[in-house]
Amino acid sequence: MAEKAWYKDWFNSIYYHKLYFERDEKEAAAFIQTLIGHLRPVPGSRMLDVACGKGRHSKILAALGYQVTGIDISPASIEIALESASDHLDFYVHDMRLPFWGNYFDYAFNFFTSFGYFKTRREHDNAIRTIGKSLKPGGVFVIDYLNVHFAEAKLVHEEEKQIGDSLYLIHRWDDETHFHKKITVTDPALKKPLIYTEKVAKFTLGDFTDMLAFQGMQVQEVYGDYQLGAYDTRKTPRMILLARK
Repeated sequence: MAEKAWYKDWFNSIYYHKLYFERDEKEAAAFIQTLIGHLRPVPGSRMLDVACGKGRHSKILAALGYQVTGIDISPASIEIALESASDHLDFYVHDMRLPFWGNYFDYAFNFFTSFGYFKTRREHDNAIRTIGKSLKPGGVFVIDYLNVHFAEAKLVHEEEKQIGDSLYLIHRWDDETHFHKKITVTDPALKKPLIYTEKVAKFTLGDFTDMLAFQGMQVQEVYGDYQLGAYDTRKTPRMILLARK
């Protein structure tokens, strides 16, 4: 029997959302405002939020007057996101590796390192292909990924977080191709601890440039943080790429 992908259960877990998203929303909102100020989309532009989670970025974009569609592999996340659906904001359970609407969107976004989870390069290529084909000619794709070189240098191997009644023990390590994170969750509501192990590919600027070019998108700008500061291989925490079809 094939091993079940780690993210399918983890992304559906309430403990995943507690760990990553029950936080101040100001940073997410500020980043979207900065990004939109830079991109200057025309009113009513159609936008695709790939791996949208519970829709926090999608909702901000829709509130700014754009027509937004969010897709995510997690039914639990989409169920929550749909509570905010409207005439200009919709959500679908969808695997990014599979085709979605073609030549429809003016912009596509993938935020918060919501990529690099699949087992093979072919699966990642399929995801990039889905995004590329979803865009109209001239459409723009923005991907917000970790900066591999910075993450290697700053890797915190052991961490403990208490969030409400939940205790998270986090163990991190890396190898030549991936970052790994083992998360052990204890909570009074649990009969026994839950254990999840995340795995994220070490994709560099060169990797993304190649993957995007193969699907007809050219990297035009690269930024290193959520203020859209200059990208530095060693010094900036993020690698935010802007590519055009």
